[in-house]
Amino acid sequence: MEQLIGTGVALVTPFKADLSVDVQALERVVEHNIQGGVDYLVVLGTTAESATLSQAEKQLVVDVVVRTNAGRLPLVLGVGGNNTMAVAHELQTLDLSDFDAILSVSPYYNKPTQEGIYQHFKVVAEASPLPIILYNVPSRTGSNMLPETTLRLAYEFSKIVGIKEACGDMVQIDNIIKNKPEEFMVISGDDATALPTVLAGGAGVISVLGQGLPGLFSDMIRLGLEGQVKEAYAIHHKLSSLMQLIFEEGNPAGIKSIFESLGVSTAAVRLPLVEASPTLKEKISVWLKSLDKAQV
Repeated sequence: MEQLIGTGVALVTPFKADLSVDVQALERVVEHNIQGGVDYLVVLGTTAESATLSQAEKQLVVDVVVRTNAGRLPLVLGVGGNNTMAVAHELQTLDLSDFDAILSVSPYYNKPTQEGIYQHFKVVAEASPLPIILYNVPSRTGSNMLPETTLRLAYEFSKIVGIKEACGDMVQIDNIIKNKPEEFMVISGDDATALPTVLAGGAGVISVLGQGLPGLFSDMIRLGLEGQVKEAYAIHHKLSSLMQLIFEEGNPAGIKSIFESLGVSTAAVRLPLVEASPTLKEKISVWLKSLDKAQV
């Protein structure tokens, strides 16, 4: 899966003032990222507010991204949930012909044991016609997929090709990198750990901030993969305060505020999420104004 090494971005779903999907703004977001140099696009992840999209809206988002991308970048589709059989059914019935891989989150809310997580992904791997990237995000799911479970899945199922690891714990991430099969990809799921993960031997990142500043973020990851540590960390340190700012009031409120500042889309989100506060928007706007436009 060499096409998924580097910078992937978890695309937002832009909304109009009436909270309907803004097709033109989504086209601009996709183009912004392609022109900015990211390596692949992730569709219908958590950042897309997929939990509040209807099936028709999800299909609209897929259609718009596929059409706008026009085969230029690899595409990854988010298909996950806490009903194992429903996820398996979705994977067997969806038209996945435009996608290169599936991103599937560890089951949330149910709080399964490690054996339950393993059995869930066993069913998902056997049902999927495409390669699977596991997604561990304990802060959202309520349970942490431990390295032993990740490695067990990695060694036992060739269909499972990587993990988006958003545990925020570099010891856990390093444990997986040290013990994984050679071709298995460890992808950072947190912007703050993206560069450390790459420098430890990871394959890259699926980023939130990267879609707002694709040029700068992609350069950081590229430099990291090339072993140019000092240059990569110079960008990391430049971006670190913004990495914190955009998550200050939750995701995707912060990244949507960036897009509003850049004139790409509104900052609107759907309940139960709320739009970034005027105070946070001002902080983000001031930060962006301090940045050379060529670096966006």
